[in-house]
Amino acid sequence: MRYRTLGDSDLRTSVVGLGCNRVGAGVDLARTRAMVDAAIDAGITLIDTAESYGEPAGASEELLGQALAGRRDRVLLATKFGGPVRDAAGSRAGVRQAVEGSLRRLRTDHLDLYQYHVPDGVTPIEETLSALTELVREGKVRYVGSSNVSGEQIGEAAQAARAGGLVPFVSTQTHWSLLERDAEREVVPAALRHGVGVLPYFPLAHGLLTGKARRGQEPPAGSRIARLPHLRTPERLDRVEALATWAAEHGRSLLEVAIGALAALPGCGSVIAGATGPEQVLANAAAGDWEPTAEELAQITALVPPG
Repeated sequence: MRYRTLGDSDLRTSVVGLGCNRVGAGVDLARTRAMVDAAIDAGITLIDTAESYGEPAGASEELLGQALAGRRDRVLLATKFGGPVRDAAGSRAGVRQAVEGSLRRLRTDHLDLYQYHVPDGVTPIEETLSALTELVREGKVRYVGSSNVSGEQIGEAAQAARAGGLVPFVSTQTHWSLLERDAEREVVPAALRHGVGVLPYFPLAHGLLTGKARRGQEPPAGSRIARLPHLRTPERLDRVEALATWAAEHGRSLLEVAIGALAALPGCGSVIAGATGPEQVLANAAAGDWEPTAEELAQITALVPPG
């Protein structure tokens, strides 16, 4: 496993992280433990969840808290507050209520990375950052990050932190894969300007970049991509075929190309790959071992250009 520093922080993250949005929503405690075992064995340090993950919301944190018992110090634990489970999530009261719940469910006294899941649209960013600064000073949170924001919002948050002497966001999560490269227009450049590491989610395009759906083939029954037929457009399948062909010609798997090439793009901090079992965790981690040359990355970009 390769490691790198996340944004302007001292968080040393694995190039591949473990996304836990399915934990507590089809993935039970035994399978969660097996996934955490596999992640630690493979050298994955970043484990990412959210207070809204699971059925009911919070179940992902609950199961992870149990699975991490006795080895919490071996991972960088990241969670998110807000989103669909809380109005005015960015307010001081919302932030403080959320963090106590997450700490309790995760069975820990601190979070390595606490992320604002989705801007609530009503709370000034200064108030949110002020509340998060309190948590950092109290030792409940080490670093803070954003998620689902625009490039402009990244700049506004950085400016607010500087002007108010507040802790800045050191990371941002965004939808980014070789099939979804819109983030490279504004979000990634803004993140690079302000010392913010980018954490791609859905890096495998809901399974399209694992080879589960190819032209002329039906995806496996029950898979995520099978439930999302609108994503299997001719254009997307053409891109998948182009990447799969390139991978085969270069002795690589499609999964290696999907994860390794994304990790090699400027600004990428850690590729947060979701999983539903230990086998997927190990496969994703192994794919992150591959690092394309500059020439190989240019060839891949020519096949699936941004914008």
